[in-house]
Amino acid sequence: MSQSVVAELAPHGVLRAGINMSNFLLVTGKSASGDPEGVSPDMARAIAERLGVPVKYVPFAKPGELADAVGDDVWDIGLIGAEPARAEKIAFTPAYVEIEATYLVPAGSPLRTIADVDKPGVRIAVSARSAYDLWLERNIRHAELVRSDGLASATEKFVRDKLDALAGLRPGLLGDIEKIPGARILDGQFTAVQQAVGTARTRGAGAKFLRDFVEEAKASGLVGRLIEKHKVVGRLSVAPRG
Repeated sequence: MSQSVVAELAPHGVLRAGINMSNFLLVTGKSASGDPEGVSPDMARAIAERLGVPVKYVPFAKPGELADAVGDDVWDIGLIGAEPARAEKIAFTPAYVEIEATYLVPAGSPLRTIADVDKPGVRIAVSARSAYDLWLERNIRHAELVRSDGLASATEKFVRDKLDALAGLRPGLLGDIEKIPGARILDGQFTAVQQAVGTARTRGAGAKFLRDFVEEAKASGLVGRLIEKHKVVGRLSVAPRG
C-alpha cells in the first residue's frame, strides 16, 4: 500500500467515512455502539482495512449535506450517489451498486409510462437534492418539480396537494404504495441512481486507489456478498464494470 494513498485518505490516522443515513437500502440498522450498519458502512470498513487504518463513521441526515461538507475536513471518503453537480468537487469511483428510480402515481391517473410524466401541467413531488432530484433537474423539460425536505415530506405533499407523480427509488415507493389506496408504480425507470465512493478532487492518488478498489470489490463478489448479508437482494443491484 502506497503511503501517499494512506496519507491522502487517512491524514488523521483513521478513515473518516461520510455515510448518508437517509438511504435505507444502504444503511439498514445500527450496531449496539450506535454505528451505522449496511452495505455502505461495510464498504467503508473494507476500504479502511485495505488501508490498514481504523474506520470512523461520520453520519449525515441527507446526501446533499454530505456533499456540501467536502471542503470542511470532516470526512475523507463519502458514500453517496454520484451526480455531475456533486462531481465538481468530489472525485467519484464507478458505481458499486445501482438503485432504480421511477414514479408513483395516484389512483385514476392518466399517466401510464415514464415518458407521460414530463408533460406541461404535471407536478412531480421529489425529495430535494437527492441523486434522482439532481437527475430530474437536468432532464425534465416540461413538468414542474415540487421539492420537499426528505422523502417522507415529499410523499406527504404528494398526497395532501394532489400532485401528479411522486419520484423516488423503487424500493421506497413499494412501501409508499401500501399507504395510498389505488396508487400504482410506473413500469421502467427514469434513471438508476449510481451509488459510489467519493473523495475530494485534491486527493488524486486516493481517488485512483478508490476506483481500483471498487472495481475489484464488484469483480471479486464482495459487493454481492454484502447485498446478501444485509438482506437487500432484489432491491440493490451490483453495478456493471465502470
